[in-house]
Amino acid sequence: MEDHYYLYLCLALASLLVVIANKRRRAAAHGLRLPPGPWQLPVIGSMHHLAGQLPHRAMRDLARRYGPVMLLRIGEVPTVVLSSREAAREVMKTHDAAFASRPLSATVRVLSNGGRNILSAPYGEHWRQFRKIAITELLSARRVLSFRAVRVEEVGTMLRACAAAAAEAEAGGAGTVDMRELLTALVADYTSRAAVGDRCKDRDTFLHEVERGVELSAGFNMADLWPSSRLVGWLSGAVRRAQKSRDTVYGILDGIIKEHQEMMESGGSAGKAEDLVDVLLKIQRDGSLPIPLDMDVLKAVIFDILSAGSETSSTVLLWVMAELIRNPKAMRRATAEVRSTFAAHGAVTEHALGELRYMHLVIRETFRLHAPAPLLLPRECQETCRVLGYDVPPGANVLVNVWALARDERYWPGGDAEEFRPERFEDGGEAAGVDFKGADFEFLPFGAGRRICPGMSFGLIIVELALASLLFHFDWEAPGVADPTELDMTEVFGVTVRLKDSLLLRPIIRVPLPGL
Repeated sequence: MEDHYYLYLCLALASLLVVIANKRRRAAAHGLRLPPGPWQLPVIGSMHHLAGQLPHRAMRDLARRYGPVMLLRIGEVPTVVLSSREAAREVMKTHDAAFASRPLSATVRVLSNGGRNILSAPYGEHWRQFRKIAITELLSARRVLSFRAVRVEEVGTMLRACAAAAAEAEAGGAGTVDMRELLTALVADYTSRAAVGDRCKDRDTFLHEVERGVELSAGFNMADLWPSSRLVGWLSGAVRRAQKSRDTVYGILDGIIKEHQEMMESGGSAGKAEDLVDVLLKIQRDGSLPIPLDMDVLKAVIFDILSAGSETSSTVLLWVMAELIRNPKAMRRATAEVRSTFAAHGAVTEHALGELRYMHLVIRETFRLHAPAPLLLPRECQETCRVLGYDVPPGANVLVNVWALARDERYWPGGDAEEFRPERFEDGGEAAGVDFKGADFEFLPFGAGRRICPGMSFGLIIVELALASLLFHFDWEAPGVADPTELDMTEVFGVTVRLKDSLLLRPIIRVPLPGL
């Protein structure tokens, strides 16, 4: 019997060597110098090298062995992983146009209506047109400023919930706040009111389906890993679940859009603050776009804003609060700065947020350690292109491991690249002047180049206002955590990387809320 096992093992190894040899011959025949990478198995490719770790962490460890441009095969999908500042610059600046498209996996194709949104649209005229609309009409500085009253009201609602918990604690109750629930509700309601003019009455259903869509579109389900097999796709059920999520969300949006149309036709929208659906319907009625704005595209764009805006901002806020709890010195300094800046006002005012220099460094350091999308959204190579001397073949997915870049000792010297230290960005610090706006390729939480996130300012302002308000009015403690440095920071992976467990904190009111 043992002889049979050895025979099977030898046959498997021989088959593997044949597969590898054939791939190398095919690459050589086409004159390509493909990037190096770990050995692959038939069918699953490189997936066994990722088992047991979160993908961005496993890819960082592999890159340390195989280099900053590395070729993996995730299932049957060829995937090039970039893990150096120089490689990221070549893809996102030098050859940006060649890598400006998005791959449409089976689930993303369903969720995006065939790539008709902004985030997932392939590079071309459709994407250029709606990217321009997003930048100039939907997410411009002027438009973001117009939502100030909405932000103030929603932050006020959040603060009153915290004050109620603080009062409960003073009365001898638990008085804790689930920060994930609190911050998710804040950002979802802010984004909903900006996008559709009101809190979404189906918010919980919407958020549930958005979360499901995020999990499905992360790219690690069978339908996306083996796209050529209809049987695998059918067995996985991922496409069916994506269709159900899309239909549920689009059904909610149908009702919202219909209400807006009826209000516009009746003249009831006169004097009403303009939301993003209003803007898109006006553009649609104008009819001057080269590519018409039909209802499917309108819903896809609104879905983009509601899902991306809600997911990333609430995730970052949760990481900020967790890091400040773990780092009491930083918490004390940030809190003191906020209170000294706004003491005379009795509340945080948005126009003075720019004065909070240290708080902005706290946010910057949080983005460094906890980029919401650690691998960004994948790009697709459109033509054979050379990156750091290696050929990236057309059709390959390209991932930039911004999580690894932001923790690389080569770019973050001092021996503490894994530590939370906002002071590194101060004048005179080793990272002074390094920012996340897309010019510093070691620090790319929002991406860079043509595909940089268009909603950066829309998301950042609610993070800044909410954080400053939480620190101004309350002290915070983690009940049951004797040593704050031992707070559990375990991650869970999706399109965004979130804190795995709930963050239960107890607020202690220090500056009363106006009107209470």
